[in-house]
Amino acid sequence: MSVQVAARWVVLDIEGTLTATSQVHVVLYDYARPRLGLWIDAHSDDPVVAGAVAQVKADAGLGEPAGTAEVVAVLHGWMDADRKATPLKTLQGLIWSDGYARGELTTDYFADVVPALRSWRDRGLGLAVFSSGSVAGQIASFSNTTSGDLRGLFAHHFDTVNAGPKRERDSYEKIADGLGATAAEIVFFSDVPAELDAATAAGWRTVGVARAGEPFADADFGTHPVVSTFDDVELEVIA
Repeated sequence: MSVQVAARWVVLDIEGTLTATSQVHVVLYDYARPRLGLWIDAHSDDPVVAGAVAQVKADAGLGEPAGTAEVVAVLHGWMDADRKATPLKTLQGLIWSDGYARGELTTDYFADVVPALRSWRDRGLGLAVFSSGSVAGQIASFSNTTSGDLRGLFAHHFDTVNAGPKRERDSYEKIADGLGATAAEIVFFSDVPAELDAATAAGWRTVGVARAGEPFADADFGTHPVVSTFDDVELEVIA
């Protein structure tokens, strides 16, 4: 059954919505894991890296003398628990950006994704991303894909730093302000019901994405309309 929705902006989750969860939890995590310590030591003078390391120490209760090994142990633990910790996402994003730039990483999307994104963009809809992955990591992931460089499709990128947690209403209100749009002009696609609930609380339109084989394929999406593929979405452009 198709879902019909009117919008001016389409905001998209990535993991489980545009890409398979394994793209992040296997491909990207496995790439970043052995490089975290090396990256921290090689970029200790980078204020972004230094700030992330300091935040890890503070969040984990590590003393200031704690070395790279202790910091990396915390980061690995967070990765194992799939914790959406901001300093972890920052460091991963830097490492992934480098990997994409080197051509060592390539993003693969569900077959329906790229045709739908291009069609929506061509019809005048604005596209934006809201992901727990850092903005740097998001942009990098779109730079080298099996469908080419897709960075030009997206007008805005939001993460837990510039917007806030994905399961809180305030984050979606902040994004709407950033887009210069009213809540009723935005539709959010995600595979996580709690994220859709937060978006709805902010007045957004929502569509759940329940893809076969993904962690939330059989989740209870409540009153949110649900599709298993973007082929089942009919988007009307609000002038």
